[in-house]
Amino acid sequence: MGKVGKALKQTLATHGISQNKLAVTLGVRPSVVFRWFHEQTDPSGETIADIAKALQSINPSAAAEFVKLYLGEFIEDQIENQDEEES
Repeated sequence: MGKVGKALKQTLATHGISQNKLAVTLGVRPSVVFRWFHEQTDPSGETIADIAKALQSINPSAAAEFVKLYLGEFIEDQIENQDEEES
């Protein structure tokens, strides 16, 4: 657990978006966003896409940052693994 929470925490702080605003936009309880934010649980893959869509409707720059922070680490890990396999 953690990548989503870290990406979400940084994105919300950078763009001044409250956990409550995200929860309302997503149509979930604020406690759900709280648990993601504090890395207590991770959302499903489908929910991660919903988070990106909700952020897009609030602030497109926030959505872009969230996706970059979340997938950026994933993509870097994939590249490192591929490089190791080729060596």
